[in-house]
Amino acid sequence: MELGRTLAQARKLMERTVLPGETVVDATAGNGHDTLFLAELIGPDGRVLAFDIQQEALDSTRIRLGNLSDRAELILDSHDRVADYAEGPVGGAMFNLGFLPNAGDRSVITRPETTVRAVHDLLGLLKKGGLVTVCVYDGHEGGDRERDALLAYARRLREADVDVARYELINQRGHPPFLVAFEKKKEFRELLLLD
Repeated sequence: MELGRTLAQARKLMERTVLPGETVVDATAGNGHDTLFLAELIGPDGRVLAFDIQQEALDSTRIRLGNLSDRAELILDSHDRVADYAEGPVGGAMFNLGFLPNAGDRSVITRPETTVRAVHDLLGLLKKGGLVTVCVYDGHEGGDRERDALLAYARRLREADVDVARYELINQRGHPPFLVAFEKKKEFRELLLLD
């Protein structure tokens, strides 16, 4: 299953980067799978900031966390406001773009402008060697615009001290998800966002 391989790759990258006790971000809490993964990764002294704009998602995340809920702060707000909640350094951040799986309203989706802003701000907050992983789902209405905006932003980072990699299955039909990973190499030099 493509989803599993994409998410598994994102998690492998996070396991190599995030250390116990760090602050990390789940920029799209959804049903809480990545929030739980990050809460386990950072241990009892770490902190997960989990963002979602739907209360339904945060309720699901709270249930999934169970006895690890004290490691996570569930934030009912857009991920492009991450700088209002996080103080650096952040060890890593994860995104799963698109809509809330198993939800009734699939018109509530991540948006290009908020996603690019959130990635940009997180690059400024990341520790040296920290990662932002973005699982891109572009097979739904609006997914292509978000994909294009994210990739255009990534290309602009040639002048910054950030490496960007794309992991994808090239022999699958339809629109399999793919992963974009941003690794901060040095202090991030501010770039203007695309309009």
